[in-house]
Amino acid sequence: MANKVTLKQIAREVGLSPASVSLVLNNRPCRISEENRRRIKEVAAREHYIPNQIARSLVTQRSKTLGLIVPNIESRFFSSLAKNLEQRCRAAGYALFITNSDGLPQNDIDLLNLLVTRGVDGMFLVVGDEVPDNQALFDELVNLPVPYVMVDRVVDELACDKVLFDHELGGYMATRYLLQMGHRRIACMVNAAKTITGRKRLSGYLRALRESGFEPDMSLVFETEYYISSAYEAARGVLASDATAIFASSDNIALGLLKRVHEAGKRIPRDYSLVSYDNSAADALFEPTLTSIEQNVGELSHHAAGLMMRRLDNPASDPVERVLKPHLVIKESVAAR
Repeated sequence: MANKVTLKQIAREVGLSPASVSLVLNNRPCRISEENRRRIKEVAAREHYIPNQIARSLVTQRSKTLGLIVPNIESRFFSSLAKNLEQRCRAAGYALFITNSDGLPQNDIDLLNLLVTRGVDGMFLVVGDEVPDNQALFDELVNLPVPYVMVDRVVDELACDKVLFDHELGGYMATRYLLQMGHRRIACMVNAAKTITGRKRLSGYLRALRESGFEPDMSLVFETEYYISSAYEAARGVLASDATAIFASSDNIALGLLKRVHEAGKRIPRDYSLVSYDNSAADALFEPTLTSIEQNVGELSHHAAGLMMRRLDNPASDPVERVLKPHLVIKESVAAR
């Protein structure tokens, strides 16, 4: 392994002070001739000079790093979010630390503290357990010494930058489409007991039924976590019901359902019509392709990164909440009734 060249070594070779070399390599204003600028950059390039970000951060009070906490990095939605955010942060000159909380509030707290001690300039947070009476997490966020943006899942009581999709509208759009296709017995697989997003998607499902003149049958609402294994178990009840269509409120939930449907010798949409949520499941893996409510990850990460850069540039600015509109992407998993 080659030794890392320092500013002092470059300065010694070009016969200038380390301060002068630092100003040139950091593109700062200085009274140094073009010839000396050229020599400094030539030596730095030849010696593969890499700036010491830790030393630089002591001067600028910026580490040029950000943190991201997601509840389940194995989720296609969250892994895609992490990829998109990392690319946008890197384009803005920031490195992104990506961490996984396993959906546990205490892990959220521990990771917030870990990232703060690592000197991040700000954080993106997708909370795991969204129950708003989690006072410990609430207190941690209120006293966080760095700015943060809540992404996808938010706590209404917190005054901070937030970006999310309209989850209630998404549940409404999915259910309304199944109703328009002639289905009346529509099951809903949802994580409403633990999550705000689940409760909002369930609310949209119920609103669509009531607007169409149908009193919701709560025996067709099946509680499941956002994990394939949990959805697989919940799907047992769905197949035992008289439902002709299913609203699966995440792609992971849809995957668990599809596994159970396949094992039962049933097919989508011959036996059950299905609308999923997120539109993150690769079409190449499924036949037929899944009709889904799309949350455009590129749009979400664009706004999240923009809010973070705005906050870093203007720490005293008022908090902003951006609610994005989901879209129904019609494919092949719904048949007319």
